Amino acid sequence: MTNDSHPDPKWRKSSYSTGTGNCVEVAPLDNGAMVRDSKYPAAGPITVPPTAWTAFVTGAANGEFDHAG
Repeated sequence: MTNDSHPDPKWRKSSYSTGTGNCVEVAPLDNGAMVRDSKYPAAGPITVPPTAWTAFVTGAANGEFDHAG
């Protein structure tokens, strides 16, 4: 779901981001998070509901999205 109704989101990039700009930015919300492509911020963010965001962060922390070899 797209959403740009938050007037002043606090965007953050991962400390693992490289200088190439190939990353996403996240802005936490009281009711989930907004995510956008750092190369094309004008395209707008998507809003992720809290349960989906928690599941994603937990999966990432547990290595569920790691690439083998």
